[in-house]
Amino acid sequence: MKRIFFLDGSGPPFGHMLLALGGYLGGFDGNFLWNRIGAEYSSNVPVWSLRLLPALTGALLVPMAYQILLELGFSHCAATGAALLMLIENALITQSRLMLLESVLIFFNLLAVLSYLKFSNSQKQRPFSLSWWFWLTLTGVACSCAVGVKYVGVCTYLLVLTVAGVHAWHLIGDRTLSHVRVLCHLLARAAALLVIPALMYLLFFYVHLILVYRSGPHDQIMSSAFQASLEGGLARITQGQPLEVAYGSQVTLKNVFGKPVPCWLHSHQSTYPMIYENGRGSSHQQQVTCYPFKDVNNWWIVKDPGRHQLVVSNPPRPVRHGDVVQLVHGMTTRFLNTPRVRRPAPGTASTSLRPALPSVAEWRCPHSVDCRPSDPTSCGLFPRGVVIGRVRNSLHWTVWFSRHDVAAPLSPHSQEVSCYVDYNISMPSQNLWRLDIVNRESDTEVWKTILSEVRLVHVNTSAVLKLSGAHLPDWGFRQLEVVGEKLSRGYHESMVWNVEEHRYGKSQEQKERELELHSPAQMDVSRNLSFMARFLELQWRMLTVRSDDSEHKYSSSPLDWVTLDTSIAYWLHPRTSAQIHLLGNAVIWASAGLATLVYALLFLWYLLRRRRGIRDLPEDSWLRWALAGALCAGGWAVNYVPFFMMEKTLFLYHYLPALAFQILLLPAVLEHLGDRLCRSPLLRSLFSGLVVAWYSCACHVFNTLRPLTYGDKSLSPSELKALRWKDSWDILIRKY
Repeated sequence: MKRIFFLDGSGPPFGHMLLALGGYLGGFDGNFLWNRIGAEYSSNVPVWSLRLLPALTGALLVPMAYQILLELGFSHCAATGAALLMLIENALITQSRLMLLESVLIFFNLLAVLSYLKFSNSQKQRPFSLSWWFWLTLTGVACSCAVGVKYVGVCTYLLVLTVAGVHAWHLIGDRTLSHVRVLCHLLARAAALLVIPALMYLLFFYVHLILVYRSGPHDQIMSSAFQASLEGGLARITQGQPLEVAYGSQVTLKNVFGKPVPCWLHSHQSTYPMIYENGRGSSHQQQVTCYPFKDVNNWWIVKDPGRHQLVVSNPPRPVRHGDVVQLVHGMTTRFLNTPRVRRPAPGTASTSLRPALPSVAEWRCPHSVDCRPSDPTSCGLFPRGVVIGRVRNSLHWTVWFSRHDVAAPLSPHSQEVSCYVDYNISMPSQNLWRLDIVNRESDTEVWKTILSEVRLVHVNTSAVLKLSGAHLPDWGFRQLEVVGEKLSRGYHESMVWNVEEHRYGKSQEQKERELELHSPAQMDVSRNLSFMARFLELQWRMLTVRSDDSEHKYSSSPLDWVTLDTSIAYWLHPRTSAQIHLLGNAVIWASAGLATLVYALLFLWYLLRRRRGIRDLPEDSWLRWALAGALCAGGWAVNYVPFFMMEKTLFLYHYLPALAFQILLLPAVLEHLGDRLCRSPLLRSLFSGLVVAWYSCACHVFNTLRPLTYGDKSLSPSELKALRWKDSWDILIRKY
C-alpha cells in the first residue's frame, strides 16, 4: 500500500497483491504498523475489505468440493458429504476469516483440479469446443495463481501436470486419432498448462515491481543494481555516477553474496596482531575487512600498475576484463595485498619473521633460553615454512623464509589479505590483481558501475578475493574476514564483487583526495536494470532467503499435524476470555487420516489382484477409483510430505492445503466401502446409519469448538479447561 519494496520468503507476491487490492478498494492508505499480533486496528484500517477475499475463497471451497466429487464420477450423496465436511471444518473456517493466504491457496488448488476434471470430461464429448478451451485455459490460470500465492502451490501444479501427462500419453496411443489431431491436442495442452502459467507468473512480478518501486528495509539483501532501480535509498546515491570504471576511479566494492550481512571491502589504520591467540604469526600488515556500513574507509582507487597517477586521465581509460590493476586504499594510500614471502638468496639471512615483524636486533624469545633452534614450532612464534637459527648463542634469532602463504586469521586454509605496510625491510609487496568480469558478454567487456560482477584474482598466487563471512575478534572490531581463496577450490558468490559508488578521481594530493572522498558521489550517467534481470534476481533471493529459524511458541512438526497435537492462539480479547484458536475438527482429521490409509491399502490390494488377472472392479470404475486417488490422495501427499524436507519454522496452518484434499477423499472412500461391502438392504441401512452417526459427531465437535473458532463468546475457566482435550493445546485461561 505504501509502494515500498518487500521480500517474502514464503512465496511470490500475487496473494499479497490481492489482499492489497481489497485494502485499496476499502480506502486503506497503508498507515498502520503490523508489528504486534493482537494489536487493535486504528479507524483507518478497513478490516472488512481486507478480510473479504480470504472469506470469499474460503466459502467457495464448499461448492467446489461438491463439484469435484461429481466430476470424479461419485454420487450426489458423496459430493454433498464432501461439501458439508468442508463447511464444518473449524480450522478452515478460522483461517478464512482472517487476513491470511491459506484459504486463497486452497481455493486455487481446488480450482485447478476442478477445471482439469471439467476439461477431461469435455475431452470425451466435445474436444476443441468452447467449453473445452475454457476449462483447459482455466486450469493453467488456476495453477499459476496457486504458485503465485505461495511456492507450495507448485506441488499441486506438478500433480495436475503429471495427471495431464498420463492422459496425454494414452491419447498418443489412441489409433482412432490422426497424427495431426494428436499434435493439436499436445500443443493445446502445452500452451495452456506450460506457456500460460509461465506468462502469468511473469505478469505477477511485473505488476509487483511496478507497484513496489520505493526503497525499503528489505532491499538491503538485493544487489546494488537492484537497489539502484528503486526510488530513494541507493538510487539517491548512485544516480548520475560514471558508468565505466577507469584507471584513477574511486570506487566502493560490495560483496555480491551479502551473507551474513551486506558489506563493503574496507580497510583502516589498524594492523593484524603480530601473534594470534593460537600462536600463529601474521603479516602484521594493515587489516582488510568487509564492513556492513557506509564509511569513508570503504573507498578504493583503481590504479594502473605502470603509472603513478591516482587520477582519471582525459579522456578516461576504461578498465576491461583481464586487465591487471592495483587497488589503493583511498584514506591510507596503501595497496591491497595478499602476502606471500619468499626465500632469500643462499647464504643470506632475513631479519624478520614476516615482512612486518621487527628486525633481528629487536627480537627475543619470550619463552626461555633453552628453546632449541632445531624445533622452531616449540617457540610458538614461527609458523610452518620458517627456518630459525640462533645468532652467537644469544637470545637473538635469525630467520630464513621458505616460500609459503600467510594464512588468514580465521581461515587458515586461505591467504591473508592486507594493505601493504613498508617496514623498510626490503620485502616487496604483491599487489597486482587481475580483473575477471563473470557476467560479461564478450572478452573485451568494460568494467561497469553496479552492473558488472567481478572477481579480483591475485596475479602472484592466483588467489581470489573472497568474503569468508567469519567475524573477526575484538582486534578486528568484529568486522567480517576477507581472505584470498585458491581458484581450484571452486566458484562461489562470495568471491564476486561489484562497484556500488563510483566517481572519477581528480586530486593527486592526499589531503585534497581525502576531502574528495568525504564528498557525495554525483556524476553524469544513469542506468536502469531490465525487468528480466530484476525478476531473476528476485526469484533467487526469494528461494534462498533464510528467515529467523528460532523456535516459535506455536511452531510444530509435520508429525504433530496429522494427529492434531498442536494449536495456535490467534487472538485473545483484551478484557474477557473470548479467544480465537486454530484448532481442527478432531473427528474429521482422524477420519480423513484413516480414509487415506484405507484407500492406500485397497488400491494396493486391487493392483495386486489385477496383476494376477482378477478384475474386482469394472474398467471404468477402476479408472475412476485410480483418478480419485491420484488427485485426492496424491494431493494430500504432495502438499504434506515436502514439509519434512524443509528447514524452516513450520506451523499447523501449513497442513491445511493437504487436509482439503483428504476431506475430498473421505466421502469417496465411504461410498466405495458402502458399494463393495453392503450387498443386502439391511447392511446398507446399517452402514448409512453409522455414517449419519459419524457425521453427527463431527457436527457436535464443530459446535463445541465454535467459541474458539469465531471468538464471539466469553468462556469461564472451567469451560476453557473442558475444551483442552489435549495437553498440547494451548488454551489461554486469563488469571484475574
